[in-house]
Amino acid sequence: MKLLRENNRRLRYLTKEKIERLVAVSRRHLKPIIILAVNTGMRRGEIFDLQWNHVDLKNRIIEVADPKNGDPRFVPINDTLMDALQQLPRRIDTPYVFPGKNGGRLTDIKKPFLNTRKRAGLDDVRFHDLRHTFASHLVMAGVDLTTVKELLGHKSTKMTERYSHLSPKHKADAVRVLDRLSSEASEESLPSGG
Repeated sequence: MKLLRENNRRLRYLTKEKIERLVAVSRRHLKPIIILAVNTGMRRGEIFDLQWNHVDLKNRIIEVADPKNGDPRFVPINDTLMDALQQLPRRIDTPYVFPGKNGGRLTDIKKPFLNTRKRAGLDDVRFHDLRHTFASHLVMAGVDLTTVKELLGHKSTKMTERYSHLSPKHKADAVRVLDRLSSEASEESLPSGG
């Protein structure tokens, strides 16, 4: 007898209030990283790799070199992220948006993130939950799964489908189409008066 594998992948997202709380207690160097993660869905490594030549503030787009599937993807910059990026100091000694010590690639934010989530009273939040937060809020706002898939850089919709349960309104709207069919059929079967 073959047992089915349990899906242990955690899907946790933060409410708007928790996002605001996390950002409010973030230190100056971590705040724009959190804002970027929540507003782009970029992975931690993609954020660490991000260089200014991939950030087009004029056209409000970030080119993400996606090592997971090998294809670059483009993520629009919304107003919240634009404000955060414009306030960032640009160092001439490094190409990185968020440089580490000595201008090299940032390699770790674990301790600052743990301290930030503790100050926010969100001890069970992981950095990857910010990516889930991005996707979850898009789906709950009615953005279609194909668009969310493209923004996240998923190769197939299988990974993105894990967010579909967050959109019950979309499903309800879909079956409401049948109400029109039923009412049209009823009108057609009424005898004509005369």
